[in-house]
Amino acid sequence: MARPALVLLLGLATAMPASGQTRIPTTRMSCADAIETVKRDGSAVLSTGRGQPERFVRDRNVCEFSEVAELRFVPTRDNPQCPIGYRCREPGFEEWDWQ
Repeated sequence: MARPALVLLLGLATAMPASGQTRIPTTRMSCADAIETVKRDGSAVLSTGRGQPERFVRDRNVCEFSEVAELRFVPTRDNPQCPIGYRCREPGFEEWDWQ
C-alpha cells in the first residue's frame, strides 16, 4: 500500500511549479535572447532588476479579453531600451472607446 502512495507523491511533486526558481535578470541577457524567450514561450516572467519580476507576453492574444497589451522596454546587457514584448493590463477609464 505504501508503494502507490509514494508514486502518487512523487508524481505530484514533479507536477508542481518551482516557486523558488531563480530568474535570470534581463540585465544579464542580450536583447535578442530576451525577445526570443518571450516569443518562444508566449509569455515569460522575468526580472528586470527593478523590484518584482514582471510577466511579458508575445502579443495581445495572450492577454485576457478585458486587458490591453502595452509595449514594454526593459534594460538588457546590450540595450538599455530593449522592446522585449508586451505587458497585459486593465485599461484605465479614459482609455475605453465610448463611441
